[in-house]
Amino acid sequence: MTRGAVIWITGLSGAGKSAVASAFVERLRADGHAPVYLDGDELRSALDAAPDFGMAQRRQLACTYARLCRLLSEQGHVVVCATISLQHRVHDWNRRHLPCYVEVLLDVPLEELHRRDPKAIYRAADGHIVGVDLAAEFPLAPHLRIPNHGTTSPDRAATRIHEFCQARGVL
Repeated sequence: MTRGAVIWITGLSGAGKSAVASAFVERLRADGHAPVYLDGDELRSALDAAPDFGMAQRRQLACTYARLCRLLSEQGHVVVCATISLQHRVHDWNRRHLPCYVEVLLDVPLEELHRRDPKAIYRAADGHIVGVDLAAEFPLAPHLRIPNHGTTSPDRAATRIHEFCQARGVL
């Protein structure tokens, strides 16, 4: 059986997690891999998560995502998970329980996120915005930190992740 892996792509809302993860998944498929792609928005819908996005609910969902990633990776899958999940407790759990784990932080200034705001989250100001209303616990030591703004495109960010994973023997 092929060794599994988890590539955990995190960042604030609007940082480009889904776009970068999608480009990375396409690169993996071109290499002959059959990755499992888990997107936070789709996972919330599939799990029928309550619309309350307070910290306790976010932590519970992030832990569920992490356990699902472990289950799939233990079966030999390369799992790409795009999720906000900016909580040290979750990052620590992932490092302890996911043997082949790569943590990627998409780092985008808050001003740029306000400008992008593809889901009108920052304009809504509903009191549940991570990094604005709720504390964001950015990874203390991500394996890869990508400034995903300016001249960095989703394809370029995906290439960096791909090269990092290949160099580390993850793929």
